[in-house]
Amino acid sequence: MNSMKLVQRIRLYLVLLISCLSAASAFAASTKYLVYVGTYTVRGSKGIYAYRYHSTTGKLEDLGLAAETPSPSFVAIHPNHKFLYAVNETDEYQGQSSGIVSAFSIDAKTGKLTLLNQMASRGASPCHISLDHTEKFVLVANYTGGNLSVFPVGEDGRLGEASDFIQHEGTGPNHERQEKAHAHWIDLSSDNRFALNADLGLDEVFVYRFDASKGKLTPNDPPFAKVAPGAGPRHLAFHPNGRFAYVIDELNSTVTTFSFDAKAGTLHELQTVPTLPKDFAGENSTAEVEVHPNGKFLYASNRGHDSLAVFAIDPTKGTLNLWSMSQ
Repeated sequence: MNSMKLVQRIRLYLVLLISCLSAASAFAASTKYLVYVGTYTVRGSKGIYAYRYHSTTGKLEDLGLAAETPSPSFVAIHPNHKFLYAVNETDEYQGQSSGIVSAFSIDAKTGKLTLLNQMASRGASPCHISLDHTEKFVLVANYTGGNLSVFPVGEDGRLGEASDFIQHEGTGPNHERQEKAHAHWIDLSSDNRFALNADLGLDEVFVYRFDASKGKLTPNDPPFAKVAPGAGPRHLAFHPNGRFAYVIDELNSTVTTFSFDAKAGTLHELQTVPTLPKDFAGENSTAEVEVHPNGKFLYASNRGHDSLAVFAIDPTKGTLNLWSMSQ
């Protein structure tokens, strides 16, 4: 991603990360929560910003800069609410073609973050990070590097040397955006047995068996599921029932619905629907996809059309029907 594209995406990333990356802190009656927002550090932005969300009023209280750090484009909160992990979406670190993975401790009272340590992400432009359900590893998708890395998490929250590294190879039909592999998202199935990765450059959703005792990834059989050529899978969201997975396709502005066999770790395509109205003729790319905790609705964001497409989810089939389009 060039610098201009990064600048253009700041505003949407702020909105999406507020909704997706909030972490609860110990406030009375569970009505106040800490929210962390990652940014690209251009046009005056300096790093990760903190807010306090008041659930009774729906208001966000600005707590200011939580940590100054370069382009923390995605963050993940440890379930114990004591640590935050960020990918710094840079192309070079300590002379390597690599971004950075940063570990921070959280001050629950002020929202401030204290840097614990940093590790080379093992690939340029890391853009997504998640924790496994044992809380012992973080998994990272390196966009420009086209690869994946896994890092152990110590009891003190610090990151250790990478326990695994996977390099993807290949191209897609979009010569500008799919000239190579572009790992864009990685996370675990609910039982922690499988790590899924959306690779925008290859039009593939990879499935790896995850060894939570060693932090190792092994290709599943089959090793991936395909989306439409040139679709550019970006992120994935599981349905709360674990039977369906939804992939938002950045390049052709669609959502692809898969059934998910939790035992075998396999994906089977059910449906692909557009995120845009039929009469829209401008440029657009999609960004985030989320399923409501009640499992009834799916939300998909559009950049260009600048809208949020809301789909109703069929409770039996898992398929989508457009419910509303808000701008």
